[in-house]
Amino acid sequence: MFRKYKKKILVSVTFGAVIFLAFSIYADFGNLIESFSKFNWLWFPLVLTFSLGNYIIRFFKWQYYLKLLGIKIRPLRSLLIFFASFIMSVTPGKMGEVLKSFLLKEETGTPVSVSAPIVLAERITDFLSIVILCLAGAIVFDYGTGIILATGLAFVILTILLSSKIICHKLISVLCKIRFIERHSEKIYSAYDSIYVLIKLKPLFIVVLISTAAWFLECLGFYTVLNVFSSVSNIDVSILKATFIYGFSTLIGAIAMLPGGLGVTEASLTGLLVFLKIPKDISVASTIIIRVATLWFAVILGIFAVQFYQKILHKEIKDIE
Repeated sequence: MFRKYKKKILVSVTFGAVIFLAFSIYADFGNLIESFSKFNWLWFPLVLTFSLGNYIIRFFKWQYYLKLLGIKIRPLRSLLIFFASFIMSVTPGKMGEVLKSFLLKEETGTPVSVSAPIVLAERITDFLSIVILCLAGAIVFDYGTGIILATGLAFVILTILLSSKIICHKLISVLCKIRFIERHSEKIYSAYDSIYVLIKLKPLFIVVLISTAAWFLECLGFYTVLNVFSSVSNIDVSILKATFIYGFSTLIGAIAMLPGGLGVTEASLTGLLVFLKIPKDISVASTIIIRVATLWFAVILGIFAVQFYQKILHKEIKDIE
């Protein structure tokens, strides 16, 4: 499974470098370097801490989902599996994070069809929480409300649909008339049983709250970056505006289904900052700093987690099928 995505990850890393280069040219490389020199890098560890806080809170969400499905695993192994999946953050729609299910099967014998729906539940609750954050910021930004509401409504409808066993079982039975799908009907029903448990009203409410707190920490990280630049440039961005810009850009990047939202997220972050009349060089510098502190920091943590997990497992992850 990991072997299948390895090339895609390398392509995404290369694409990310090209994106940063393109934005550097847009901002004028000389001015961009000057902006980086003006940034007080003593604040960068705090930005990374906010990102780490996001990951840790989302780990507890992962643990909660495992408990709901009755999957038992030692906390340290679970933590390593969760962080190892971050190496897949630059796969389309983050669906490469299903790596967690393959590692979980290796650890506990849990069928992939049982645990893989956790990835879907995570994406649904992440979307809903980001929509909530965007709406809070849209109050002062007055932009993108239509897209935010449409996205939120789409995921609410999806959640309602998935919570109806009658509708979903009928839909699955229709799909299973196709010969290829029929061979996997047992796994499909098993996967649906898992997602049904995960999106019941109480778990959904609890997890959306957890997710909202987690993603707000990254918004705080973005606000911190802008606040540091405010001391050397005439910019003033409130916490609500920073929350909207980061949340909206993350949402657009996720909708685009590009690896890690590359290109789309950066363009949205920079574009909205320029819209606030923030100089191009500072807008691009802020975008690069926050993307390094969130997306690429996660990938780096994922690499270390994979290496550590392989030492414990005494097996190469790329050999897991």
